[in-house]
Amino acid sequence: MSEIIDRNNNPGRVSDAMTRRMPAYYRRLLELENLGFLVISSKELARRMGLTDSQIRHDFNAFGGFGRRGRGYNVELLRKAIGDILDINREHNLIIIGIGNMGKALAQYKGFSEHSFKLMALFDANSELVGKRFGGARVYAINGLAKYLQKNPTDIAVICTPAAGAQELVEPLAAGGVKGIWNFAAVDLQAPDSILVNNVHLTDSLMMLAFRMHEKQVLEEDKSWISE
Repeated sequence: MSEIIDRNNNPGRVSDAMTRRMPAYYRRLLELENLGFLVISSKELARRMGLTDSQIRHDFNAFGGFGRRGRGYNVELLRKAIGDILDINREHNLIIIGIGNMGKALAQYKGFSEHSFKLMALFDANSELVGKRFGGARVYAINGLAKYLQKNPTDIAVICTPAAGAQELVEPLAAGGVKGIWNFAAVDLQAPDSILVNNVHLTDSLMMLAFRMHEKQVLEEDKSWISE
């Protein structure tokens, strides 16, 4: 991988914007592959994704480039190459902690298995849920988490607990060898360097949508406000 400078000027780290585009490339290429496409140009891929072809070439060149000038990209090979970059061409073991409405919904989401994320176990403090199954995975008592991690290598933990108890889960997860936390609790978690955290705030997307709706309305009412 070539050296890429992110917005914080950290060398060797792919920018957040590029990171967000890579899964989108993968999804679109998988769609094209299923439609029977064998080869696609950067211009055509850009049109289908609402990007510029120079942006796509820039992104792909950051990882060494995948096509030949004038010949386009082999759709299957490019999709597999991006899968390698995203590290989804191998299986990742997943657990979910907190089996409320969000936890149950995620447990039954079929997209995990379709993209190499294998749901192994569920954990909750509610004894009435222990032993039940959701999405094919069994619910275990939360006090058995550390013992489970000792015997079952786990890559990612999904936290869907109330905010009050979320932070205290980080230490046993890190000690148990978990490498990433996908956090849906309404609090930003702090973690040691050994574990990456993606804090997901569902209302952020709604607030962004509300802002864009308001922006559009204001622009339509007075197109001069943006330059003031």
